[in-house]
Amino acid sequence: MLIDIVQALRTPGRKVVLLHGNADPDALGSGFAIQQAFGDVVIAAPGGMDRVSKVIATKLSIDVAEKVELTEFDLVAAVDSSSAEQLGVDGSGVSVVIDHHAPTGHWTGPLHYIDDSRRSCAEIVLELLRTAEQVPDRRTGLALAAGMLTDSGHFRFANPALLESMAAVLRTANISMDEVMDLTEMEPDVSERISQMKGAQRIQFERVGDRIAAISRGSAHESSVARAVLLAGADVAFVGSQRDERFRISARAKQDLVRKGLHLGRLLDEVGGETDNSGGGHAGAAGLTGVGDVEAVLNMCMSKALDFLRGVRDAARAETP
Repeated sequence: MLIDIVQALRTPGRKVVLLHGNADPDALGSGFAIQQAFGDVVIAAPGGMDRVSKVIATKLSIDVAEKVELTEFDLVAAVDSSSAEQLGVDGSGVSVVIDHHAPTGHWTGPLHYIDDSRRSCAEIVLELLRTAEQVPDRRTGLALAAGMLTDSGHFRFANPALLESMAAVLRTANISMDEVMDLTEMEPDVSERISQMKGAQRIQFERVGDRIAAISRGSAHESSVARAVLLAGADVAFVGSQRDERFRISARAKQDLVRKGLHLGRLLDEVGGETDNSGGGHAGAAGLTGVGDVEAVLNMCMSKALDFLRGVRDAARAETP
């Protein structure tokens, strides 16, 4: 399938690579590597980029368009997105997809390569470059390495495949690990810290045995607030924000629950299907966006999380002599 995608990207004509809303370094690095390898490619983030991605784009001189007219392009590709709804534009014209999230069934028409065993989309794009016999230069290597580092939680959730890919990109692009760390590490700004404090004030939680599930409301930095809620003591957290009729939810879970079978990507995909919205992601980190009442959707997420926690509790009781 990667060969087919290489051939599609080599086809003459204007191309655009779409990044998901609030695009992270993994999406940015993946898009930039495709641009550098195949030429005449525009990188677009209609739904904006997160703070780290903006800093990386500035440091590496990566141009990212905020608005694009997809009809002006001969090929539209999407990276690091589990559904068209996450792109911030009409995704019906997408013809190439590269992703590493749990398959949701949304990408059936386009030429797609989805491998949810990968910790980052950048790993798949590195394989794409190898298939195209392209060697990443220094800037491309830094962008790909930044995606691998951040999407693996700075290696906390890394697997052997990611570490092998990281070693390969460091070697071939002739870059060092400290350069990648300097590119991605930064202290939260005051707006993010305020969002975390407000999120803490609005926490609602329920306990099942020795496990805690929590929900909270905010206006920005949902993923950062969700991580803060875990640090505050929750085992699984859902943080949502409402903007007019649209909402956005970010979910995080501790890895011991993931090892017991919790998969937030599938949970939010299920909630998305029940509410005619779009959700998905990884086992321990996922998101849901759409139209509706965020409070109601958060309560649905909480209900499903509590069902899982009760199952874990009951299984532990059954194993106790």
